[in-house]
Amino acid sequence: MNELSFGTALRQRPGAASGEPKPDASSVEMAWLVLEAANDLGDHEAVEACRRVIDANLNNRPAPTSDVHLIVDYFR
Repeated sequence: MNELSFGTALRQRPGAASGEPKPDASSVEMAWLVLEAANDLGDHEAVEACRRVIDANLNNRPAPTSDVHLIVDYFR
């Protein structure tokens, strides 16, 4: 999946664009994709947000909602 198809797939997923995104396994998968892109682009804010989401998942804690929003909307 590349950056262009990622945004399309995300918009087609039911519930992805509604209200509060839930920090679940799919947001962690997105965080890894965004982390790679943000690293390549030198987007330090996004890199840190991705790390917080990934870390929260590894420690069974909820991810900060603002970080999840940034990740979900990154390729839009």
